[in-house]
Amino acid sequence: MSADAPLLIVEDLTVSFRSDEGLVRAVGGVSFTVEQREIVGVVGESGSGKSQTLLAIMGLVDSPNAIVSGSIRFMGQELIGLNRRALDAIRGRQIAMIFQDPMSALTPVHTIGNQIGEQVRAHEKVSAKAARARAVELLDAVGIANPERVVDGYPHQLSGGMRQRAVIAMALSCNPALLVADEPTTALDVTVQAQILELIGRLRDEFGSAVILVTHDLGVVAEVADRVLVMYGGRFVEQGGKNSVFRTPLHPYTWGLFGSIPPMEGERPARLAAIPGAPPSLSNLPKGCAFGPRCAFRHDACLVQLPVMHGDGHRAACVLPETRRNQFTVRKAAGGEMQR
Repeated sequence: MSADAPLLIVEDLTVSFRSDEGLVRAVGGVSFTVEQREIVGVVGESGSGKSQTLLAIMGLVDSPNAIVSGSIRFMGQELIGLNRRALDAIRGRQIAMIFQDPMSALTPVHTIGNQIGEQVRAHEKVSAKAARARAVELLDAVGIANPERVVDGYPHQLSGGMRQRAVIAMALSCNPALLVADEPTTALDVTVQAQILELIGRLRDEFGSAVILVTHDLGVVAEVADRVLVMYGGRFVEQGGKNSVFRTPLHPYTWGLFGSIPPMEGERPARLAAIPGAPPSLSNLPKGCAFGPRCAFRHDACLVQLPVMHGDGHRAACVLPETRRNQFTVRKAAGGEMQR
């Protein structure tokens, strides 16, 4: 792989599940890249397909009813179709995942040091003593006080923030090129969230890792991401550089996400704006644009035409005419709709 080639290239990735209601398309043909040392934020409501996209990248969609198609190329190697042994050689060593719930990601009957050490020894020929020393070093690197004591502790003996740091330490144990983080700040208080986000930003600088950060919190994305992917109904509806997406969002769904954020300046609204309605059922997506039934700007073309990404750099999947889109600004209004 050349020095300037993307680390990860995902093309037309689709994840579907057979069910009693028919085929449920959790991820519907998404394409994106992750550059080396880049932090990519993926945002969207619950059920939009964010976590399934990550699990597909990790090769963890193992349900017998699942159908995964498309292409996932990591460092030039195609991951879809690889056998279990080949995937195990990549997972943990070159691609590591930080799971959403550290309590369920850690085994309760083994010490933190044993679990980190097991990860190290699975990929490197080192002694148990050397693996334990590596675990202490990693716990110290992620900011845990008294790592020599914590390494012999069990998950239930740690706070939520410490468990999350331990999971991050485990993910870093083999210096992976790509970290996949599934809402790593969920259920943490704001002080610990800030510490975890600072740590993730530091990982790129100190370990040289690229990061895919999945979250529903735009504030988290603003803190650490270089580029933003906005997901809805199993597809990306907008993607671009963080500054561009935050300053001039192009898709009505992104407008709605920003419109629900309390203003930092000016008059305090009596009520926060909200996107009307609820996300669609993935087993019965509407024709045309999946966001159409909730969109204040829908028109006839939205109901029949499946929008595709268009534009250079900062792109959006929306058939709203450019002249009309430019008439609107991102501001909250009564009823959760955008104003002119």
